[in-house]
Amino acid sequence: MTFSLVARDGERFGIAVSSSSPAVAARVAHLKPGIGAAASQNVTDPTLGTSLLAGLAEHGDAQRALTDVTGAARNAKTIGYRQLTVLGRSGPGFAYSGSGTLGTYASATADGAVAAGNMLSGEHIPQVLLDAYAAASGELEERLIAALRAAVAAGGEEGPVHSAGLAVVADVDWRVTDLRVDWADDPVDRLAGLLDVWLPQRDDYVRRGLDPQAAPSYGVLGDL
Repeated sequence: MTFSLVARDGERFGIAVSSSSPAVAARVAHLKPGIGAAASQNVTDPTLGTSLLAGLAEHGDAQRALTDVTGAARNAKTIGYRQLTVLGRSGPGFAYSGSGTLGTYASATADGAVAAGNMLSGEHIPQVLLDAYAAASGELEERLIAALRAAVAAGGEEGPVHSAGLAVVADVDWRVTDLRVDWADDPVDRLAGLLDVWLPQRDDYVRRGLDPQAAPSYGVLGDL
């Protein structure tokens, strides 16, 4: 039903995700600037992503954050349905797939990245995400998109995907990139098209948030 990649690039954290379900990024992607990133997927409980980030904010240990969430008494009845990934400021990412994870599922980890998926065409897909991300060049967003495209080309889910999303946090208290395609026949390609429009303007919008008078104008009547 879903495959995702969480990655760290210096001080930036990013998530790319795609699914046969609508609006997947609205539920799955969790990021906190300066802290880390997490994905909560399968039979999704978004509060688990929030809990993973809270653990990272408290102690900075991604493995401990995952163990605390999966072992919490409040989650005992439902944790078997969840698939989670988490990545902190240093070291590898960590993944959990409960016994109720749907279909063919798998995960793969590396220093600075973690990928996972369920209802997959094959267990190779998370490693495809990691390998394609590692081989790509450019901005974090471009590398994440390259990984999503590679995963789709390698088989992706068992059936067609219909939504995709891409989010990145950096050194400000908001997502510097937050792009979604909530329902389409070709969501990953459409997401890549959105990124082509967004990325050249990304840093200008950060400057507008921090210092409007020093930022580039929008080029419209009445603009600063």
